[in-house]
Amino acid sequence: MKRLPLILTIAVLGATLASCGKKPTEPMADAAPVASAPASNDSMANMDMNGSVMAKGTGTVTFIDKAAGTITLDHGPIDAIKWPAMTMAFKANPVTLLDTVKVGDEVSFDLKMTEGVGEVTAIQAQ
Repeated sequence: MKRLPLILTIAVLGATLASCGKKPTEPMADAAPVASAPASNDSMANMDMNGSVMAKGTGTVTFIDKAAGTITLDHGPIDAIKWPAMTMAFKANPVTLLDTVKVGDEVSFDLKMTEGVGEVTAIQAQ
C-alpha cells in the first residue's frame, strides 16, 4: 500500500522534470499581457523620505477649528491619492496655517498623506 503514493509521486516528479526547459510553441490564449514599466516612476515622485505621499488639491474652506488645529475643506478630486471630491476635516501642520485663510475662501493646498491620514502642510487663498 505504501508503494502506490511513492509511485505516483515519482511519476508526477518525472513528468514535471521532463517538461522543464521546453518552450511553448504558441502563447496561451488566456494569458494576460505583461505591462511594461513606465518610463519614470511617478509613484515615487510624490513620496517623501518617511514614506508619506505628498499631494496637491483645491477646494473651499467650510470650517476652521483653531482649538483642535483642524480645517474642513470641500475639495475637488485629488488624483495623486485617488480621492474623489468630498468634504472632510484635516489637521493643519503647522497650526498657524489656519490664520491665513477664512471660511468661504477658495484655496489651493498641499496634503501630506501618512498611513491613510491627511494633513494640510500648506494652504493659500486663491
